[in-house]
Amino acid sequence: MRKTDVILIIIIVALAILTLNKCYKEDNQSKLSNQNVPVNPQESYEKTELPGINYQDSVQQQIYNSRQNALTRSINLVQPAVVSVNVIKTEIVRRYINPFDNPFFGFFNEVPYRREVQGIGSGIIFSEDGYIITNEHVVEGATKIKVILPDGRQYDGEIIGSDSVHDIAVLEIEADDIPCARLGKSSDLIIGEWAIALGNPYAMLIKDSKPSVSVGVISALERDFAQNSEGKIYRDMIQTDAAINPGNSGGPLVNVLGEVIGINTFIFSESGGSIGIGFAIPIDRVSKLANEIIDYGRVRDIWFGFKVQEITPIMAMYMNLENSDGVIVSVVDENGPAENAGLKRGDIITGINRQIVKNADDAELAVSDIAVGDDIRLDIIRDSSKLEINIKAIEYN
Repeated sequence: MRKTDVILIIIIVALAILTLNKCYKEDNQSKLSNQNVPVNPQESYEKTELPGINYQDSVQQQIYNSRQNALTRSINLVQPAVVSVNVIKTEIVRRYINPFDNPFFGFFNEVPYRREVQGIGSGIIFSEDGYIITNEHVVEGATKIKVILPDGRQYDGEIIGSDSVHDIAVLEIEADDIPCARLGKSSDLIIGEWAIALGNPYAMLIKDSKPSVSVGVISALERDFAQNSEGKIYRDMIQTDAAINPGNSGGPLVNVLGEVIGINTFIFSESGGSIGIGFAIPIDRVSKLANEIIDYGRVRDIWFGFKVQEITPIMAMYMNLENSDGVIVSVVDENGPAENAGLKRGDIITGINRQIVKNADDAELAVSDIAVGDDIRLDIIRDSSKLEINIKAIEYN
């Protein structure tokens, strides 16, 4: 066979293959057209009408599902139990009187009078019995409390009890079929995990009972603050950058599981608005105080049976101490729990319940969470020896 014949045969075979491939594609496109299935995937799903399948609804459902995440699910769980706490307070103010208009000839230039002011905060329903947790400063001095649920229902709120030192109050409403949130744990929080703040900031202006939501992270843990001018002690506070604004006080801080991990309380701010530094009371402490208030109507006072004072540099030098860390026991009550446990005047306390005590503020913070019935462990120094003393916290009568 000649070389030219071989080339001719190869050309004929190639042309035959191309012709068969083209016919195959045209046949497949014809079949797809007959089934009314769009060749271009960008075409509208409304054109597809296979039996038993609504592609438009299916796609919309897929899009909706893609918008759901752990945060949205958490919010949906807790949001119905977040309430607005509207209060009426009576304040005594002094009004200045112009001396020329004063009928008392210059005496009593400032006249006191009462006025009613409106305040607002938030709260969280944590029991089907109608118990609500909020901040004490939200309801302090309230003469009337109105609790508004996200669904618009309104109830008169009654203060069951409060703890001014820890800034916690428990309210009660008489209502049926109310939602309640699940309380979580604050002892195992992780810095950097998601945090969700819910509440009713500026609700008086917005006129809406549904809570607002802000999302951030746990910025820090165990933030301690000295006792403020109002006598409140904030210790082991949760710091978050989730926006907390006026009206958020008393509302919940929530994790991605929809569990309440803290009660939003205050912020650091020069303008009054959020700058991303907010603080919440850990829910472990809150639930402990709330149960105490529900059971006894108050947080029972504890009889420690001793008093302390700070160690000055002169005292440290006189007692041959290496430094002035700790507090010295100055008074021990006779037949009190401390004396019965073996504590003596002159003992130096360096730790309370495994918390280091360097001064009186540390000691006050360390005992602020102790409740009646708790065990108190004191690490002390006596005659240069380290000892451990355990005291049972009993109620002060």
